[in-house]
Amino acid sequence: MIENFLPIIFFVIAFIYSTVGLGGASAYTAIMAIMGVSHHIIPTTSLALNIAVTFFGMINYWRNGYGRLKLVGPFLITSIPMAYIAGSLDLNENIFQTVLLLSLILVAIRIYFVDSLSFSFQLSLTKKWILTILLGSTLGFTAGAVGIGGGIYLVPLIVMFGLGSEKEAAAAGTIFIFVNSLVGFAARFQSGTFDSNFILPLIGVVAIGGFLGSYFGSVKYDPKTIQKVMGIIIIIAIILLAQKIL
Repeated sequence: MIENFLPIIFFVIAFIYSTVGLGGASAYTAIMAIMGVSHHIIPTTSLALNIAVTFFGMINYWRNGYGRLKLVGPFLITSIPMAYIAGSLDLNENIFQTVLLLSLILVAIRIYFVDSLSFSFQLSLTKKWILTILLGSTLGFTAGAVGIGGGIYLVPLIVMFGLGSEKEAAAAGTIFIFVNSLVGFAARFQSGTFDSNFILPLIGVVAIGGFLGSYFGSVKYDPKTIQKVMGIIIIIAIILLAQKIL
């Protein structure tokens, strides 16, 4: 049974995602949905795993000098309340799976098309704040609703809009995911959607994978190559989840 291999699968996902400053929630969530895990505990589980992985990511990326609080701080202003509000919602299973599928499709588009764009934008101060408010709100809501931390969208947009380098974007992604996952998790924990017997064993393995991945990612690995590997995982998840829904 695939359930027996879940810790190994999640370890690999945590390692791969953390090399580029991400927590892995898009893959965790998709795999659990495909396996038929209750949609009530999926976001709580993914957010808890995100917290474990990105905690070490913050340490490794920021220790190597890539952290910029001024870069990620404005995005947190609007994402935090939205993550809490969405985390308090009780979506039915069909809506949850549909939102998740659309989120995964956007992730795939982001990996294979957004990163291939060779141009960048230079924004005025006003436009930067508009982008920050809209993006922070949207990604915060997604984090709370389906358990995807939002960093997988935020990281490339920081680079594209000239707000920071790839390593600085990865560092920003770790703290953005960590904070929003923590807020979304707190909201869902209060509603009782927490299965300690299911979550706790997984936290240990993703923490190890996240520590190793973020260490190597912060000092050597090429982000674009790693993200293509992530894309393969996401595309497989999209196909399987679409089959399950249809």
